[in-house]
Amino acid sequence: MSTVYEKPVLTVVDPERFGAVKAAVERSFSTARIAEFFRSLQRAGIRVRNFEAVLSQGLLGAGIREQYAQLGNGDQAQIRELYLTSLEKVSPEIREEFFRLYAYY
Repeated sequence: MSTVYEKPVLTVVDPERFGAVKAAVERSFSTARIAEFFRSLQRAGIRVRNFEAVLSQGLLGAGIREQYAQLGNGDQAQIRELYLTSLEKVSPEIREEFFRLYAYY
């Protein structure tokens, strides 16, 4: 018996705040801004997978940390998943250029 996993659809409790935080994440990982975003991570000494540190340093934009904090647990989880999924979709060339941000040491 073979079953295909289907990701469940989760409803967003606070669409306005969720949309603002989601847009900030998407903007940071856009082709036009990714190198600038990664340089800011380098300057701050933050690994790319450390979402909480990225958020606390304000690297996703002004006020995003506060908006994220006001989201419910489910909405926060969806944002974290979006962030982690986005960083895995970064082009190999950019990942190689910023190798140290992705390293686990």
